[in-house]
Amino acid sequence: MMFERSPKRSHNACAVVTGAGSGIGAAFAVELARRGSAVVCSDIDDDAARRTVDTIAGAGGRATAVRCDVSQRDDVTALAEAAQSWFGQPPTLVINNAGVAAGGQPIGEMTLDDWNWTLGINLWGPIHGCHVFTPILREARSGQPRGIINVASAASFGAAPEMAAYNVSKAGVLSLSETLAAELSGTGIVVTVLCPTFVKTNIVEAGRITAQSSEAANLLMRWTGLSAQRVARDCLDTHDRGGLYCMPQLDAKIGWNIKRFAPETFTRTIGLAFRAGAALPGRSD
Repeated sequence: MMFERSPKRSHNACAVVTGAGSGIGAAFAVELARRGSAVVCSDIDDDAARRTVDTIAGAGGRATAVRCDVSQRDDVTALAEAAQSWFGQPPTLVINNAGVAAGGQPIGEMTLDDWNWTLGINLWGPIHGCHVFTPILREARSGQPRGIINVASAASFGAAPEMAAYNVSKAGVLSLSETLAAELSGTGIVVTVLCPTFVKTNIVEAGRITAQSSEAANLLMRWTGLSAQRVARDCLDTHDRGGLYCMPQLDAKIGWNIKRFAPETFTRTIGLAFRAGAALPGRSD
């Protein structure tokens, strides 16, 4: 692994990554270290965060692990304090990545407990991250470019049936990112929101998804998903260019544009496609 020196935003940063124990979060952390950044690897799973740190340290990078439950504001506040102490200065890049999957049941059948769990991590996690870290980034006088990356999903605009809690959580992250970008315009702090479709990670296994939906998602990940490393690189490059939206796959870009210009047609088509799939032989709900 080669490390670089560069003036770009994702290079030589003091970076905080939530959900850094696996998947896209781990890929972000390793790629940031590759670009010469010091990385605080945060995860609710201590052992997973330390494994990412060991990967970075083994390649000559600098990283530390901090346990954090992003659904708890006090944990995120403690994460910010630990990061500033370890860096010796305020962070310059924050990636609100931690997330979970939930789905396979329609609205009215999915339990409110699953709604609360999904929104607590996927939506309140980024809210807490932006609430705690934005003032720190505003006040930083390090002379380095500063930024926030929020990980949403193409589900934020896709409205796929039986994924309501996940869709709502990611739509909230998209809106949060757009609002924050407007508020920070002209400050030098760049906001980027990542909206991938399928990425080859373990999010399905760690989520609350019915067996049938889990099997379908795993198939799509294998057939069409990009690697987490590719997604992380593309997103960091977009952030370096100052881009607000990062949609690393063609299907996400196509869906985004159709939704913008023909929203009713898009939503009806999604519904009809789902009904057609549900009617296939061997499919039972």
